[in-house]
Amino acid sequence: MELHARSLWLVSEPLHAVCYFDDRCRRLGKDLGLKGFWMGYFASRTAPLGAVEPAAATAVLGVFAPGMVARALPAAWRVVSPAHVLDERGSRAAQALRAIDPGLERTAAAVLPPLQTIVDEAPPLARPLFAANRALCDHADPVERLWQLVTAVREFRGDAHLAVLADEGLDGCEALVLAVASGRVPRDTMRQDRGWSEEEWADAVERLRARGLVDARGDATEHGRRERERIEAATDRLAGRLLHPLPEAETERLLHTLEPLVRRLLAADVLPFPNPIGLPHLDEPAPRGGTLSGQHSQAAPPHAP
Repeated sequence: MELHARSLWLVSEPLHAVCYFDDRCRRLGKDLGLKGFWMGYFASRTAPLGAVEPAAATAVLGVFAPGMVARALPAAWRVVSPAHVLDERGSRAAQALRAIDPGLERTAAAVLPPLQTIVDEAPPLARPLFAANRALCDHADPVERLWQLVTAVREFRGDAHLAVLADEGLDGCEALVLAVASGRVPRDTMRQDRGWSEEEWADAVERLRARGLVDARGDATEHGRRERERIEAATDRLAGRLLHPLPEAETERLLHTLEPLVRRLLAADVLPFPNPIGLPHLDEPAPRGGTLSGQHSQAAPPHAP
């Protein structure tokens, strides 16, 4: 189940992520009268929760500096309503996906039933962004519905990941420092992109160094790499709950059906590599090893994710 949970991430995350990297999606905030990409990002990402205040938004997003969130919220809600943001983000994401694959509705017809099943059957307890996004999976347009379902899937995993980080005693800045130190995300952009000051970042490095997770240069120690692997394994275990309703053969079909769509998306260069999501190319080693095809191919023996 954990093996398939990792493969599900590899095929759902790129589809969701068009909302961050496609040009028409990146213009959402500006087109709605918001100031800059990040105000649009925070409004779009948190709109399923309603007109959320910055303290709550910071908690559910996990790794953004509180001051960065507070510069966007609640100011965004004085310009545009959450409902309007939701309408725009869904329609723009669907346009982006259709531009990549004009025949996408055929794929959607095949994958909507199993995706809807796993989202409907997943437990919402202690998963706020998942629960809020699940309530939106009723679009009449099949491509919008596909995007919203994979968004609910990724937020289920995201909620689980934050629970693991909290259980491991890592705050948002420390989690980013460890991800950078272990080579999971780009070193030169993560601090600024998540709003942390140089002093806050340096303090987090020092706290991790005191725990033996990073060395004097800020690179992950062997202990730090094992910690990152443990975090990913625990995230896979919790995210694997999504797939409980599907027989293994149906899970395999879902993953195989989505894979060509994801390959077309990656070939269109919508997503940058490396990226702040930590997402690899399908044929590159995933953060815990393996590739998508190797992870869920029935022909190949399973190996450690």
